[in-house]
This record gives sequence, C-alpha cells and structure tokens, in this order.
Amino acid sequence: MRFRFCGDLDCPDWVLAEISTLAKISSVKMKLLCAQVLKDLLGEGIDYDKVAKLTSDAKFESGDIKASVAVLSFIFSSAAKHDVDSESLSSELQQLGLPKEHTTGLCRSYEDKHSALQDKLRETSLRLGHLEAVSWRVDYTLSSSELREVNEPVVQLKLQAQGAESGSTETTVVSVPANKFRVLLAELKQAQTMMNALQ
Repeated sequence: MRFRFCGDLDCPDWVLAEISTLAKISSVKMKLLCAQVLKDLLGEGIDYDKVAKLTSDAKFESGDIKASVAVLSFIFSSAAKHDVDSESLSSELQQLGLPKEHTTGLCRSYEDKHSALQDKLRETSLRLGHLEAVSWRVDYTLSSSELREVNEPVVQLKLQAQGAESGSTETTVVSVPANKFRVLLAELKQAQTMMNALQ
C-alpha cells in the first residue's frame, strides 16, 4: 500500500514496527513527546530527560526511546517534505495501526508547526558552502631570469569560503593569467545574468 507521507511509496518496515511501540504510551504523553521531537526538528534541541520521563510509565528502554524519537522525526519531516495535510496524515497513520487518540494529538502538533517545519527543511536542504570574502591583486613582472615574456600581468585571487558541512572557513589562492581571467570574468557575468533571470 502506498502512503502520501512516504512520498507515495510503501511505508518502511522499521516505521511499521515502531508504530506498535508508540501505541504503548498514553495519547497525552504522545502529544508531549511530539512537541519535543518537533522542537528538535526546528533546531531548538530536545530534552532527553523529559522524553525519558514521558516514556517511563510504558517501561521503555533506551532503544525504544530512541526508536520512538526516530519514527516521529521521520513521520513529521517526511509529511512536511511531501506537503501532506493533517487529515490525510491522520488517516494514513490509523491505517498503519496507530490508535485514533494518538493520531489526533500527533496531527494537532504537526498542523501547528507545519509551515515552520517546511521552512526549516527548506533552509537545511541542499546546503552549499558560501563565499565569505574575495580579494584580488594584479602582479606585473617587469623582469625575470626564468621567463621569456615578462610583461604579462597575473591576477591573484584569494577566495574565502565557508564549508557546508564543516562550517569552517577555507582559503584558496589562485593565480590566473590575464587572458584566462578575462574568460573567467565573462563567464561569471554570464552566469550572474542567468541567475538574475531566474528570480
């Protein structure tokens, strides 16, 4: 069977297995657990002590707690990614065996944070490093014992970029002869014109 919150694909087996685990906690605690998971997905962090207390009466072990958080994260992020409305999500989760009271709490939490979650997913998906600074200088060699033609200007480009994954700044220095720099500049201007046309 295909589910919209899974991108019109079959539901993964591990999600099916963990839905029965989620059914063991009360619907009130399920809603509080959903709030913690949504906070984590929105970048506010998760309070694992609070999560442990919420699941203590169901006698969850640490593996069950982690699995519950993982399955809720998957459900919320996947539903937001595929822009599934809360009614459809509720219906699909009930088809998978999650009790109606649980789906009601889960879907209310999802509906409240739906747009914020989509914005956060847009912000963090397809992250590329970005250019922080560019500096340049033109070197013009007047005479050299190693070169035949000396009156050739060379452009020194220093690029500082922040890596997408690491977040650290990397510096790259490039020496480009004048003729190749003209080609580079023309192609960069052409790329900028194309990008501006897309906006």
